[in-house]
Amino acid sequence: MDGKLSPPNAALAVMAALFVAFLTAPLVCLALKVPLAGFGRYVRDPLVLAALLLTVKTTLLAVATIVVIGTPVAYLLARRDFPGKQLLDAVVDLPMTMPPVVAGLALLMAFSPRGPIGGLLRDAGIEVVWTTAAVVIAQVFMAAPLCVKAARSGFEAVGESLLRASLVLGASRWRTFRRVTLPLAGGGVASGVILAWARAAGEFGATITFAGNLPGVTQTAPLAVFVGVNRDLSVGITLAAILLAFSFAVLLCARILLKRSPVQC
Repeated sequence: MDGKLSPPNAALAVMAALFVAFLTAPLVCLALKVPLAGFGRYVRDPLVLAALLLTVKTTLLAVATIVVIGTPVAYLLARRDFPGKQLLDAVVDLPMTMPPVVAGLALLMAFSPRGPIGGLLRDAGIEVVWTTAAVVIAQVFMAAPLCVKAARSGFEAVGESLLRASLVLGASRWRTFRRVTLPLAGGGVASGVILAWARAAGEFGATITFAGNLPGVTQTAPLAVFVGVNRDLSVGITLAAILLAFSFAVLLCARILLKRSPVQC
C-alpha cells in the first residue's frame, strides 16, 4: 500500500474538512474577539450578571421539571407498547422540529389571559406571560424532548433478562426500577438531563416571544447577548463566550456519560 487515498476517500476527506471548517471557523473567530484584557470588568457588568443569574435559576427549575415529567414518558416509550405510542413519540419530537418563535407563539396563545390555560390561571390570580415563570415554561417546552430521547435510549438498552431475574428473585417492580433499571440506564438519563440543561440555557426564540425581554425578570443570557451586542460589543462577546464555553463543557460531559452503556443480556 502506498498510503495514498483513493479518489472516493479523498473526496470524503475534503468534504469532511470543509464541514468541520464551516462549523469551527465562526467559533474560533468569536473566541479570538474575546476581550481578555477587560474580561473581568465585562463579566461584572450588571447586564451580564443579572442575565447569568436568571439563566442559572430558570434552567435549574426547568431541568427539575423536565426530570419529573419527562423520565416517566421516556420509560413508557422505552419499555411499554400501547395504542397511540407512535403519536406520543411524534408529539415528543415536535418541539425539536418547529421554529422556536412558533413554539413561543403557541405558548402565548395558551397561557395569555384570554387563552384556555391562562384564563384559568387568571381567575386564580396567577399571571404567567411576561414573568419568570414564562421563561421556565418556554425552556421546558423546548428542552424536554432532548431529555426524553436520551433517557429513552438508556432505558431501551437495559437487558430484559436482567429485569426478569430481579422479579424472579422477589423484587417488586418499583424496587427493580430503582435498583436495576435506573442505575443501568443512568448514563442515558444523565446525558439527557445535561443536554436539556444546555438547550434550556440557550433558548431564545420561544422565550422572547412568550416571556419578553425584561431585564432581571425574563432577560436570560441569550437575550442579553442580543442586547449587549447592540449596546456594547465587548459585553455581548464576553457573554457569548461564556455560553460557548458552557455548551462545550456540556457536550463533553454528555459524551462521557453516553459511553457508560448499560450491561445487556
